[in-house]
Amino acid sequence: MPSPSAPLHPTAPPAGLDPAMAARRLHDEGPNELGLSRRRGLRALALEVITEPMFLLLLGAGAVYLAMGDPHEALILLGFVVIIMAITVLQQRRTDNALDALRDLSSPRALAMRGGALVRIAGREVVREDVLMLAEGDRVPADGTLLQAHELSTNESMLTGESEPVTKQAAHKVFAGTLVVSGQGLVQVTAVGRHTELGRIGQSLDTIALQASPLREEMARLTRRLVLVGLALCALLVVLFWSLRGDWMQAVLAGITLAMGVLPQELPVIMIIFLALAARRLAGQQVLTRRLNAIETLGQTTVLCVDKTGTLTQNRMAVAALCIADAELDVQNLPPAQGGPPLPHAFQELLEYAVLASEIEPLDPMEQAFHRMAADHLAGSGRLHPGWLLAREYELSPQLLAMSHLWLDGMSAQDTVASKGAPEAVADLCHLTDAERALVTAQAARLADRGLRVLGVAKARHRSGDPWPGAQHDFGFEWLGLVALADPLRPEVPQTIARCHEAGIRVVMITGDHPRTARAIAAQAGIPHESVVTGDELARLSPDALADRVRQVSVFARIKPRQKLELVEALKSQGEVVAMTGDGVNDAPALKAAHIGIAMGLRGTDVAREAGALVLLNDDFAAILQAIHRGRQTFANLRQAMVYTLAVHVPIIGLTLLPVLLGLPVVLAPLHIAFLELVIDPACSIVFEAEEASGDLMQQPPRGTGEPLLPSTHLVLSLLQGSVVTAAVVGLYAWLLGHPAHAATASTVAFAVLVAANAALIFPSRSSQAGWRSVWTRPTPVSLWVLGGTLVALVAIASVPWLTKVFGFQALSVAQWCLVLALGLALLLVQEAIKWCVLRGAPRRSAKFNPGGA
Repeated sequence: MPSPSAPLHPTAPPAGLDPAMAARRLHDEGPNELGLSRRRGLRALALEVITEPMFLLLLGAGAVYLAMGDPHEALILLGFVVIIMAITVLQQRRTDNALDALRDLSSPRALAMRGGALVRIAGREVVREDVLMLAEGDRVPADGTLLQAHELSTNESMLTGESEPVTKQAAHKVFAGTLVVSGQGLVQVTAVGRHTELGRIGQSLDTIALQASPLREEMARLTRRLVLVGLALCALLVVLFWSLRGDWMQAVLAGITLAMGVLPQELPVIMIIFLALAARRLAGQQVLTRRLNAIETLGQTTVLCVDKTGTLTQNRMAVAALCIADAELDVQNLPPAQGGPPLPHAFQELLEYAVLASEIEPLDPMEQAFHRMAADHLAGSGRLHPGWLLAREYELSPQLLAMSHLWLDGMSAQDTVASKGAPEAVADLCHLTDAERALVTAQAARLADRGLRVLGVAKARHRSGDPWPGAQHDFGFEWLGLVALADPLRPEVPQTIARCHEAGIRVVMITGDHPRTARAIAAQAGIPHESVVTGDELARLSPDALADRVRQVSVFARIKPRQKLELVEALKSQGEVVAMTGDGVNDAPALKAAHIGIAMGLRGTDVAREAGALVLLNDDFAAILQAIHRGRQTFANLRQAMVYTLAVHVPIIGLTLLPVLLGLPVVLAPLHIAFLELVIDPACSIVFEAEEASGDLMQQPPRGTGEPLLPSTHLVLSLLQGSVVTAAVVGLYAWLLGHPAHAATASTVAFAVLVAANAALIFPSRSSQAGWRSVWTRPTPVSLWVLGGTLVALVAIASVPWLTKVFGFQALSVAQWCLVLALGLALLLVQEAIKWCVLRGAPRRSAKFNPGGA
């Protein structure tokens, strides 16, 4: 007979470390981290920034000025290099801070015994001599020695290369980074951080990174095209300047200036900042982004697959009814035994065996409900057995939805076996007659129609000393009855599902519960429930038939874990963008296969968290919709930032190239481009990232998977808006040069109008809607700060004598400033009119979703 594993006995749990001692040890010895920091230091950041093309061009322009014998201009450019580099480093550091915060949140968690109580802490807060509880699906946070083990096995393949689980017993070692495959255990930590086996071989588990994605690939393609166009224009300008004016040094300087104006160095920065800050905002809403690419996919979600228990329901189970034969006892309002009549004898036995079929120290809310009720109604009855030894556990499996425990009492000649599970599975174990099975089925159906979760309970005896059977079917089980549990719907679920339907997102419920329970909960939640498909029916469907069913059905019941993956793949084959929730070890394949895997943070295993792209830290269903809203908003703001970026570069290119072609004095020099970059960069990144979404964003359908970041209409809009500013500024410059009274200030006025027009362009670019909403809607505080700073800087370089000299400008009169502001306002109105003309013909769909299916 196999030797039993040491049980997790509830009577004498270790008290664990005192919280104050744990805090001191964390302070003295440092966090439980491997010490392989990927955070870039200031020196590395500065080196990375200064090697970017924009700064190399600025340095090249400085070298040309030195070669021309003008060290003054070279030093000024160097000063701008330092300023722009400081701003860029600050932006990069802000992004790194956001990513570091996400990495901290996504580190493995631990259930630690502190001061006699179990508390959930971050893995990095584990210290030596901590006592941790391990359960199936956990990632072991530190090396340690097992104090107790119950059917415990771990996967140590990341250390040994062997994929087979390793069985663990008391006094065995467990290692940081390994995975608990099954069972439970108590471990005392012996080493943390760099002192663990994993730390010694230098591996890192923290792998959050911005990986390749369709949006990034599109951005890269756009950047490459703009670089090629820019290089061609620069070469053309150098040749024209040299041939027309004969000064090759000035020609090179003009080419560098144009290259600085064309170079789209903002584009990759915008992408990283938008996604990183969106992830940080989601973290503030208790949604952890493990993979930043998920943010761009959120706005494309068309189907949301959700579990019932803990996702739609509160996961706060309580026993609602007990059924024996044809008798039913409603226990929802039953007072404890001390304050009311005792539980009838027959029902006592049913509850007793439900507890015996559960874990000794349960983490499952259903089993916790059994223990709570037993403590209230079985105390002093002799039906609680703290001295019994759990000798063998028969696990739940996809083939048999029931689990059994074999107990030794140390005195009797008969071992006790308790089983619980799906009513049909337990009925099968008991070999009920057809009439008995029909009665059980009818009882379970009545309870399930009330939205209750229904379990069957059975008992068996086994001769002590005989070998234990290898399968549950080998015991002679006797049917005891049904236990029904209530798990109330989360109050926010009906409204959230209704909002999903408004947004064109179909909600599909996938559960292991009874079909009637699933239908009742779906009805309460607002999910179409006219048709329910069970796991057995699913197994009989051909791929084509399965694809047809997933188009029409929104409730799937008695689904086995592997079938979740089949459903996800079937939905994906229909062209759906699938988000999937899950919490268990067996949910990991489906979470990974879904476009967006969403793991539960409170009740989810570490395996599920690692497989998911998002983690709901509070298991809040409404947070999923908030995440989808954030994904849509991020994409919309990113699109507007791109429209603005391309639009403001057009007049910079025009004001660099056209004066050469028209024989006019050159307006822009590298110094002016550097100043314009100080305006463009914050506007592109922080201004548009902070913009609020349009009020009907969640009434629009999901974005199509093939929809580009910049559709042709938005590209045309950007080029038209930029061209209008170009024509206005170059035309004004030429007109001023033709009037001797204004010739001296022509370049200053032209530059001021260019800056004012670029700043004004922020207003129509805040929204893609054709109308005046974006102009008159109150700007965000960030917009006001950027606009205010831009105007102050513009007034300074055109008014302060030493600054005007540096920029080669002349001080402007009040009348000229009025002209600049008037033209800026006029261009604002023209740009909004252009947007209205271009976008009013663009198709604008509404999210007309038929919740009944396809």
